Amino acid sequence: MKTTAAHKFIIHSIFCILLLSCGSKKSIRTEVVKPPIVSLDPLIKRVGILDRSIPSSENTGLDQADKILSIEGTKLDKEGAEQAILALKTAVLQNPKFTKCIVLPVKLDENLGGGIFPSPLSWDKIGELCKQHSVDAIFSLALYDTDAKAAYTVENTKIKGPLGLEVPAISHNVSIDTKIKTGWRIYDPMRKKISDQLTVNKKTKSTGKGVNPIKAIEAAKNRKQSVLQISRKIGEDYALRLLPYKDNVYRDYYVKATSSFEIAKRKVETGQWEGAAELWKKETSNPDPEIAGQACFNMAFYNEIKGDYTKAIEWATKSYTDYENKNALRYIDDLRERTDAQKMINEN
Repeated sequence: MKTTAAHKFIIHSIFCILLLSCGSKKSIRTEVVKPPIVSLDPLIKRVGILDRSIPSSENTGLDQADKILSIEGTKLDKEGAEQAILALKTAVLQNPKFTKCIVLPVKLDENLGGGIFPSPLSWDKIGELCKQHSVDAIFSLALYDTDAKAAYTVENTKIKGPLGLEVPAISHNVSIDTKIKTGWRIYDPMRKKISDQLTVNKKTKSTGKGVNPIKAIEAAKNRKQSVLQISRKIGEDYALRLLPYKDNVYRDYYVKATSSFEIAKRKVETGQWEGAAELWKKETSNPDPEIAGQACFNMAFYNEIKGDYTKAIEWATKSYTDYENKNALRYIDDLRERTDAQKMINEN
């Protein structure tokens, strides 16, 4: 069968269509800055931290042989709450948004404790506390509770006797799982709004071994240190909710339309963004509207990478309105969201 010129043209056209549609885009990861999870009134500069948590009266879920845990844990909730609050205070003071952060010397007795999130304070009470301590907002550790559960196993072993000889014995092994439950609120009296309410649960595990159950529990000495360390981390992490944070997003850009797109792709892979942009910009004048639209889309992508969202939106709009690139319409929405997020970051 002869291959006519018409057949060659059809084959070439199909090849071009496949080239543009199959693997025509490449995804790249880029880092973006997002606004804080928790937004406060910009006038809030002075913060008071209120401890509403009540230490548990006893550790539950333990056998009678574990009374040493109850004794050791009597003050653990109180100490853990203190560590979480002090860590939050230190982190808040490192935030340039705030000029003051104090722990309020106030104890409210209506908290039932036991890991139950108490009802919010009234705005009259919040206003009273703010006025009394010269602060603009109240951060509250609404609850702090630890719950420890111990599991035992025994196994045969040998120990050295009085004469240095090994004698049969029983080894008691204990595993102590401690659950740390915290609850936080932020009261924004300027907006009469609870700006944040969050429960954070963490776990820690410690193990010990001894010739009897009590010795085994005593061997698990790292439990308290672990609980206090985790509590500090909880307080530090909570302060991060007030700061902008970095996140990864994935963007697609066109890489196959022409040889210039191929070269530009390799330039992007080697960090030569300016060189890639020069090639894309030339292709925005390509007589093929589909290729020109893809080039405009890539120019939007380039300007987003640079942080110029205004120009990025202009190029994406051109890609959609002038060349009917449907991907550009979705991209415009993403870019507008980024612009709004940047405004929120600047305001905070």
